[in-house]
Amino acid sequence: MNETSAAPADTTPAPDSGGILDEALQRLHASGPERVVRLTNHGPMAVESLVRGGQAHTVHRWLDHYRHKLEDMPARVSPVTDENWREALGEPRRAADWIDHFSRALAERPWREVLAAWWPVLLPGIAGGSTHPVIRVGHAVRGLTAPDGGTAPRVAELAHGLGYWAARHSPLPPRAPRALPDAAGAAAALDAVERIPVQDGGLPDRFAQLASVPAWPTAPAADPQTARARLGDLVTAAVHRYATHGHTDPIMLVHAATAPNAVLRTLPVLPRELWAPSLDAAWAASAAVTAAYAPAAPAPSDELREAYAEAGRSTFDEVFARAAAHGDDHTIKFADTALDVGDERARAAALRGVELNLPAL
Repeated sequence: MNETSAAPADTTPAPDSGGILDEALQRLHASGPERVVRLTNHGPMAVESLVRGGQAHTVHRWLDHYRHKLEDMPARVSPVTDENWREALGEPRRAADWIDHFSRALAERPWREVLAAWWPVLLPGIAGGSTHPVIRVGHAVRGLTAPDGGTAPRVAELAHGLGYWAARHSPLPPRAPRALPDAAGAAAALDAVERIPVQDGGLPDRFAQLASVPAWPTAPAADPQTARARLGDLVTAAVHRYATHGHTDPIMLVHAATAPNAVLRTLPVLPRELWAPSLDAAWAASAAVTAAYAPAAPAPSDELREAYAEAGRSTFDEVFARAAAHGDDHTIKFADTALDVGDERARAAALRGVELNLPAL
């Protein structure tokens, strides 16, 4: 099948799929954003991906399987207010307080206004929670901007995503920028990221080792559209790179692509003056994940042969259906991001995710 006939799937949700998403979100909102101390509740992100990818009919079955991993909303400590929010920023035990705070804000003001006000506050902490909070916000925004968006469960989902981000807000350590050639694109910039000295332990321990990062893009974005285009290039490069470099840690390395894609999905509803700093933060997150988990060398070409062959004869509908049947939450979310990129290499990367990660269903 040639590249033209294997074009990206039409990801417009079916007319009744919005109700399925709302039902799923309502089921999930009694649960906390994390489980087992630091593991993320991926349910809201996965079900939104399934709906968007034309797999709404699988949502409740998937959620029935996933629900044993969920934990109750953590106990509240004390309300977050306009006066004390700074002291609560980055306090994971205040997750429920933060979700309450954003629920109140979204009841009082339009969701786009609340998001625009808090985006520059939260953006420096993009790496917190292993980048899952910004990813959850990106899925929430896509749900809200869908033709059937704006429902109460989707507004509530934005409150959960923003609250999780505020609770896990964690800036990256200071890093010395390293120069790249002026013409270096996103793929070359990711290739230039140096691995941390000891790729072991949890993400906070790994991020603490970050000492430098390539300065990309070399010149600041001259206008918002340039920033948006460069962010798109970063997502494409990170998706393509997963096919060749995802083998050492196929779970964590998806975030090098899904985190910047969450930012890219959010840009259209943000003030344009926030687009360039959003690119900078997305690059920092993607580079940090790459440094923390990427292998020293790509996978041997013979290990890639099957995924690339299947990608060449498959549509994205077929590839995403494979990911949905596989059932792993990261695999589903990565295939969803690969679908946004939409070319044959992205299909191969999504299929590598199916190969590399353990099936959940």
